[in-house]
Amino acid sequence: MIDLSTNRPMTDRQEMVLTVGQDDGDLRGRDDKILQAGADYLHRLGGGILQILPGEYTMHNALYLHPNLTVRGSGEATVLKKAAGVLTKLVRDSDWYEAQVEVEDPGGFRVGCGVMLRSYKGEGNAGMTVVKDTVTAMDGNVISLSKRMIKNMWLGERATLATVFPILTAEEGVHDVTIEDLVLDGNREENEEINGNYSGAVFLQQCHRYTFRNVTARNHNGDGFSFQVCDDFVYENCVSKNNANLGFHPGSGSQRPQFRNCRSTGNSQGIFFCWGVSDGVAENCDCSENRDFGISIGHRDTDNRIVGCRIERNHKVGVLFRAPLSEFRGAHRNVIESCVIRDNGFAEKGYGIEIRGLTHDVEIRNNQIEDSGEGKQKVGVYIEREACGTVVEGNAFVNIDAEVQEEDEEEMIVASDTVS
Repeated sequence: MIDLSTNRPMTDRQEMVLTVGQDDGDLRGRDDKILQAGADYLHRLGGGILQILPGEYTMHNALYLHPNLTVRGSGEATVLKKAAGVLTKLVRDSDWYEAQVEVEDPGGFRVGCGVMLRSYKGEGNAGMTVVKDTVTAMDGNVISLSKRMIKNMWLGERATLATVFPILTAEEGVHDVTIEDLVLDGNREENEEINGNYSGAVFLQQCHRYTFRNVTARNHNGDGFSFQVCDDFVYENCVSKNNANLGFHPGSGSQRPQFRNCRSTGNSQGIFFCWGVSDGVAENCDCSENRDFGISIGHRDTDNRIVGCRIERNHKVGVLFRAPLSEFRGAHRNVIESCVIRDNGFAEKGYGIEIRGLTHDVEIRNNQIEDSGEGKQKVGVYIEREACGTVVEGNAFVNIDAEVQEEDEEEMIVASDTVS
């Protein structure tokens, strides 16, 4: 008898697994070029799994991701580490249609390295203009880029060229990517600081549906994970630690970010909800020992949930609701539930949770809000007079001088279900 069940068309595509290693694997090397070669090879086949074998890989440029790609390391044994950075001044004006720049000192630059051009229209870093690119050729002090610049880089605006780039990034419009079991080391000691709106250990913009599992971003002179206008990003068991700026930076307009079982420590802020980040969740995360805030929520960051998290020993405030510029722009309808909020605010006023300005309908339910007995966290929940509809219900306050304090109150509120 013929087994008729086998006559179905076999149309399911099986992904290719391409291994990259230093001494073993399908491709062999020790820097970003071999990783990029593997990613590009899989892209030609419609996607697949780039398996990076153990070792420390020196990144002279970012690894640029492609759609339907999985980048999988070998846990803590696979480290992508940024090379030491260099910076030099331009010595010739470059206009937006040019593809070459002349610099004062080309030392430290190389063909294939990632670069960032910057100029400034104001004092300090005010009015910064940014161009990101890759060096394709060098001729003395003249450095060629992969494309025309689209922005002016003028001496009168203090134009510079530097080897500043993320460790992982993608062009805008690259969707459906998974990153697993990697360590990203920003080599903070040998690189200058860069704003997280332009770079980070991971930087993505206008990209959707990314999953990060067991990825550590550490020691970057900027943000750990920064994503701008990116929807449906999922972080599971990820760590952001000892970065100069933000640990996790869900950037402007990013919808439905999910952080589950993640840890953010030793950064300036643990999780920073930027502008218009909505319907996100941080669940069972640890945002502790950050230099400013554990979690910060602000401009039109609405309908987010912070659930089951540990928020401890953050220097300025445990959870901060930033003051909006108008009522419409407030961080409304956010929930903090079943969290431990302990020993925060010792560098300032000792607030566990602070709600500033015209922020409406925040729910603070069933949390353990406490000081361990050293007088670090003095106020459980501080609410400015303009905030309204705040619900404080079912929380356990331990060793707290003032459980809930409203601005300009002469007396502290011992317990409250609803504060408006």
